[in-house]
Amino acid sequence: MINVIKTAIDGVLILEPKVFGDSRGYFFETWKKSDYEAAGITCEFVQDNESKSSFGVLRGLHWQAAPYTQSKLVRVISGAVLDVCVDIRKGSPTYGKHVSVELSGENKRQLFIPRGFAHGFAVLSEEAIFAYKCDNYYNPASERGMRFDDPALGIDWRVKPDKWNLSAKDTVLSGFADIVPWE
Repeated sequence: MINVIKTAIDGVLILEPKVFGDSRGYFFETWKKSDYEAAGITCEFVQDNESKSSFGVLRGLHWQAAPYTQSKLVRVISGAVLDVCVDIRKGSPTYGKHVSVELSGENKRQLFIPRGFAHGFAVLSEEAIFAYKCDNYYNPASERGMRFDDPALGIDWRVKPDKWNLSAKDTVLSGFADIVPWE
């Protein structure tokens, strides 16, 4: 049982699972095919990933080029992140727009990101464990990215620039105007 919240960009969904809690802790279904299909998520997930990061780590904005494009269902197991996806679908009425949502171990929210979006997140807590499902396999040669801090995107990452912790590859990515849109 999940609550589905539509966002300002068609196809990007916030999902809130029903959490059952008592003095012993909690239980919830992190994935139930029939519930997600009822919400319109019909892709077949083939890979699960998990990362652990500390405060200020900013990963993104990344995507996979064809034929390895991916839809993702992302969530945070512990800690908190600001999760962001940017519409890079050629001809989309929301091209270049983004959705950002705080995901945390406490709120248990998930974000569904369809194919055709760049994705990234910034860690807001001391540490965060981030998990996600993909509907296509990762292929290093198909990885693409763009500057997370491009002013054209207008993303407030909620982490001060002097606290950003970036990979070397994320510091040299091109800006939004230079990307090849997803088709």
